[in-house]
Amino acid sequence: MIKVCKAKISDAEVLAELSAKTFLSSHGHSASKSDIENYILKNFSTESYRIELADPHHQYYLIYLNNQLAGYSKIVFNSPQQKVKASNITYMSRLYLLKEFYGQNLGTHLFDFNIEISKNNHQAGIWLAVWVENLRAIAFYKKMGFVIIDNYDFPISKTHSNPNHIMYLEYK
Repeated sequence: MIKVCKAKISDAEVLAELSAKTFLSSHGHSASKSDIENYILKNFSTESYRIELADPHHQYYLIYLNNQLAGYSKIVFNSPQQKVKASNITYMSRLYLLKEFYGQNLGTHLFDFNIEISKNNHQAGIWLAVWVENLRAIAFYKKMGFVIIDNYDFPISKTHSNPNHIMYLEYK
């Protein structure tokens, strides 16, 4: 059974652990070990999640399969992107699954859930940034209707950035 629920402040520690695991598996080889470790320490701490979960602009959702935590997403409403004319668009900051849950349509389920919430909040579309070497994710987003509209250098550290595509899906 698949269940998606909104994360609460009490989920901060679980989100920190899940974020570190999923980021390592998808990006761990993209920079030096020390750069990746420092990025995780800085961006995926329990305290940083407590702060973000208290902010209503940051919407986190957890997905479970048979009561096992499988992944999470983060969206931000009314987050403009310079290459998109509409200002009422959603930024999908994260959509991650643990590797052991790949191939079970959970990514599609969580994605559809986020799209529905976005549309229900009167958004005109959704955008995201994806590492150019994450071919699995790029293929998934293209299958969902996204198009590449720009590029962006995602800073991992002061000395290393990963090239990303900016992708956008306009709602019809």
